[in-house]
Amino acid sequence: MQMFIIIFLIFAGQTIGALSGLIWRPGEKFLRLSLSFAASMMVGISLLQLVPEAMKLVSVGVTVVSFFGGVFIMFVFNWIIPHIHPEFSEMESLKKTALMLTVGIALHNLPEGLAIGSGFAVAGPVGLAIALGIAAQDVPENIATIIPLYAVTKSRVKSFAITAATIFFELAGFILAYSVLKDGSPELLGVSLALAAGFMTQISFHELIPEAQIRKYPAASAASIILGLICVLLMGLLY
Repeated sequence: MQMFIIIFLIFAGQTIGALSGLIWRPGEKFLRLSLSFAASMMVGISLLQLVPEAMKLVSVGVTVVSFFGGVFIMFVFNWIIPHIHPEFSEMESLKKTALMLTVGIALHNLPEGLAIGSGFAVAGPVGLAIALGIAAQDVPENIATIIPLYAVTKSRVKSFAITAATIFFELAGFILAYSVLKDGSPELLGVSLALAAGFMTQISFHELIPEAQIRKYPAASAASIILGLICVLLMGLLY
C-alpha cells in the first residue's frame, strides 16, 4: 500500500504542476513561496529524519562523509549537465530555453527518485516523507517548465505529454534504488540515506532557495519556511 502511495505522489506533484501551468497559471509570489515551503520541507526531512535514521545504521563519521558525498555528487551533476533554472518573472521570454528546462527537470528527477527509493528501502514512512517533500517542490518546478514549453509547441497536449514524460525519470530512480537496496546491509542503507539527504539538501540550497528570492517577500517567505518545518515535524509522528 505504501509503495502505491509513493508512486502516486511521484506522479501527483508533477502532474498537478503541469496542469496548473496550463490552466491556472498562478502568480509569481505564489510560485516563489511554494519553493520556500518545498525547500524547507526537503532540508527538514534531510536533517531531521534522514540523517538521524542513517546514524542508527552507521557511525556518525560515515553519515557525515556520505552526506557531503551526496552534496558533492549533486554539485558535479549540476556542473556537467547543461541546464538552466526557470525564471518566473520572465517565463514567456524563455522560448529558446524550453528544451534545456525540460532536460534539466528530467535529469534532476533521477536523483530525486533515488532518494525516495533509498528511504523506502529503509522504512515505508521514511520513503513517504521524502516523496511528500519532493512532490511539494515538483509543483512549482513543473509550472515554471511547462509555460515556456507551451509557448514553443503551441499545443497543450504536446507540452503536457513532454512534461509528463520527465516523471518516468523519477519513477525509474525510485525503482532502481529500491530494487538494489531492499535486501541491502544496514551499512549500505545508512550510507544511501545519508547520500539522499545530501542530494536533497544540495537541490534545496542550489536550486530552490535562490529561485524563491526570499528577500523579495520576507514575511511571507518566513511563514512558508516555518510551515514547511512544521509539516516535517508532523510527518515525524508517522514513526
